[in-house]
Amino acid sequence: MAELYMSATLTQNFLPQRLADFPTITEALDYAALGGTGMNFYDGRCRLTAVLQYAALKRKAQAVAQRLLGLGLPAGSRVALIADTDPAFMEVFFGCMYAGLLPVSLPVPSSLGAHDSYVKKLASFFTSCGAKAVFGPKELVPFALEAAEDFEIAFIGSVREFAEQVALPEPAIPLPQVLPDDVAYLQYTSGSTRFPRGVTITHRAAMANLQGMLRDGLGIGPRDRCVSWLPFYHDMGLVGFVLAPMTSQMSVDYLRTQDFAMRPRQWLNLISMNRGTVAFAPPFGYDICARRLREGEAGRFDLSSWRVAGIGAEPIRSEVLEKFAEQFASSGFDRRAFIPCYGLAESTLGVCFSRRGSGVQIDRIRRWDLEHASQAVPATGEEADTTAFVNCGPVLPGHQLEIRGDDGCVLGERQIGRILLKGPSLMSGYFHDEDSTSAVLAGGWLDTGDLGYLHDGELFITGRRKDLLIVRGRNIWPQDIEYLAESQPEIRPGDVIAFLVANGEEPEVIVQVQCRISDMEQRERLVSSLTRLINGEFGLSARVDLVPPHSLPRTSSGKPSRAEARKRFLQGRSGFGLSLAAG
Repeated sequence: MAELYMSATLTQNFLPQRLADFPTITEALDYAALGGTGMNFYDGRCRLTAVLQYAALKRKAQAVAQRLLGLGLPAGSRVALIADTDPAFMEVFFGCMYAGLLPVSLPVPSSLGAHDSYVKKLASFFTSCGAKAVFGPKELVPFALEAAEDFEIAFIGSVREFAEQVALPEPAIPLPQVLPDDVAYLQYTSGSTRFPRGVTITHRAAMANLQGMLRDGLGIGPRDRCVSWLPFYHDMGLVGFVLAPMTSQMSVDYLRTQDFAMRPRQWLNLISMNRGTVAFAPPFGYDICARRLREGEAGRFDLSSWRVAGIGAEPIRSEVLEKFAEQFASSGFDRRAFIPCYGLAESTLGVCFSRRGSGVQIDRIRRWDLEHASQAVPATGEEADTTAFVNCGPVLPGHQLEIRGDDGCVLGERQIGRILLKGPSLMSGYFHDEDSTSAVLAGGWLDTGDLGYLHDGELFITGRRKDLLIVRGRNIWPQDIEYLAESQPEIRPGDVIAFLVANGEEPEVIVQVQCRISDMEQRERLVSSLTRLINGEFGLSARVDLVPPHSLPRTSSGKPSRAEARKRFLQGRSGFGLSLAAG
């Protein structure tokens, strides 16, 4: 193809940089297309496989828009995109916007062996959004065809098949005017794979969030370059590393999520190769890089250019980041580059960002006050029973954030309660789901479902409200139990989920642990040591349940799904492995 240049796009653009100060996403692409930056796609060995300058992206997207209009789809029709890391996704995603249609990014299967569950999942998404066209990689089209058997869908196939089968209309249908208050896309929430809830985001909301993140959260400049392995179906991947680079005319380098999972250090290699400055990951992304590092290997990377190492999408564990920083110090990584943040799809993406150059800042608080009084009282240096939370920084300018009690009243400094948010980045609502919308949106305020506290105007997240373990009047945070279990050498980070089930008059704490040990005596010793540890630390009776590797449920962003784990447990689906109750 004449427009495909097999050398990566520029970092320093010749176009004056604008940080998302556009009325719509399509106008942002129109401007980015005037420069020389764009998107670069790499394989699992960091070999450049495709280059898509923003100028080429605009041209291809508008051609797709014409073909989509040729299908006769009404304005606002939903177009489902199985979101593989591929230039074809970009062409259809932005083509939908130029055509006045709504792109809907959907996950790829976790494994090609999960055929039946993935087909069911796709069918539930198609039902939820009312898809009128479906695009995906050629190898996944059969899944979509099977999932769409009971639907009336105008087209199902790959971008190449679409170009071959659907000729450009003659004469060409003019592209509609895109307005700021038009819905730009639907984003399914990371925890909604079982019961889909599509978040509706307008162009105005997206641009407000992007401008706040780029300008105030990250301090983006003309020499910045992004590197990402995050999936396009998740808000951090889509908004953070598709829309954010484009709306600020940055070049971005992509590694497929599957390739990162196989060779996580290639993410660091790509940052080294192209002098990347901005890259984000959930904590497990940093953890897997540190765990897979071989002795003496850190010297092969040059991470000195990496000035924004963002962390989000799941609870932040400071010890994981500390380990990463120590191991890659010889690579030139500066621990002050860490930027913990807080966000959610219902607010487009970003809500809070910690202050640049400060690294990870910890607030260590007394556990007794946390559990019995819902207060974050600072611990003294001598106290043993403490819990640590990470500073996620102030809310973005133009937004308001409040901590409220169950009675709706605003709480004071260091009091733990529900996090509510108000501002121009908020969703319009959940797509065709008024009940769910009214449950979280009232008077312009969004109830995030998260709990936390403020100190000096900066936010500390303590957990999800629905995951809180309330035992005999104590508020126990599941991650405290999980982190304690993961402190044992036999257990890896992320291999534990704790939740509460009703068991007569006394609720029972269930601790499920992914276990790779096959010897029964060793398994029994592990269960016994964990039950004693939990009982000694928290004074709790707990049932420890050893389960096979990769069996704990997770959301699409990698967070532990405690609600799904509880549901499976109650259905008897986790009745394998070895269990023991602590007294």
